[in-house]
Amino acid sequence: MNNYLVTAKNYSEDSENRIHSDEIAQKFGFRGALVPGVAVYGYMTHPLVEEFGNDWLAEANIQLRLLKPTYDGEQMTISCKSQDNQIEVTSHDPEGQLTAVLLSQSAKKTSDGPQPMHDLALLDGPIKHPERVAIGWETVNAAEVFAPWEFHLGSEENTRYTREVADTLDVYQAGYVHPHLLLSLANTALMNEYVMPTWIHASSNIIHHHALRIGETITIRSVTTNKWQKKGHEFIKLWVTYWRGDELTTEIDHTAIFKVAT
Repeated sequence: MNNYLVTAKNYSEDSENRIHSDEIAQKFGFRGALVPGVAVYGYMTHPLVEEFGNDWLAEANIQLRLLKPTYDGEQMTISCKSQDNQIEVTSHDPEGQLTAVLLSQSAKKTSDGPQPMHDLALLDGPIKHPERVAIGWETVNAAEVFAPWEFHLGSEENTRYTREVADTLDVYQAGYVHPHLLLSLANTALMNEYVMPTWIHASSNIIHHHALRIGETITIRSVTTNKWQKKGHEFIKLWVTYWRGDELTTEIDHTAIFKVAT
């Protein structure tokens, strides 16, 4: 695969998450507003879908690590290499610094169907009160289940997300849902529950068990699996699952820094 060059865009200047504003990002030592991590992921999926089409959307196990900020207007150089049945996708900034790594391999299945990341019984625990609360060490609790909610995968929404990452591949015109939209729903699952004025997407593990199509409605079920502190940051990990009826289509282990060290 050849290098894929694309100019990153920060489309979230007006987000509740003020890390996407120059003023607040600079207070935390960044050069300017951060491009959303879900968009960085969206850009990095382009060469994979260009090469493998809807087969990759239907069956893939992905590990995304966001290592350094991507800034608005920067050219991303996205490269791919294959080894040992795994594809490594990397993104470098204009100075040649590695900013993100994506590893992709086939999702393992058995005759009984997809193998989930975690025990599905985790999703049946006590449900968190639906009111949004200010996120903090005391309000984040492991094994706390969020109330299920539905999302309709409409064509206008899909078009908006493909445009945000400047992706014109035919597979999305043919009705497949863009990975940028799917990962963005994990952000929504988090922000539906917590008031989060400044936070950073750190990493995500994603499994595509089945491709999703425009016009379908999914049920999103989530549970907090962990929280921890490191180098002054405070982290949350959320397991987000997407269901088409009784069929598990997508899973995401979604990690965010909800308190950024100063």
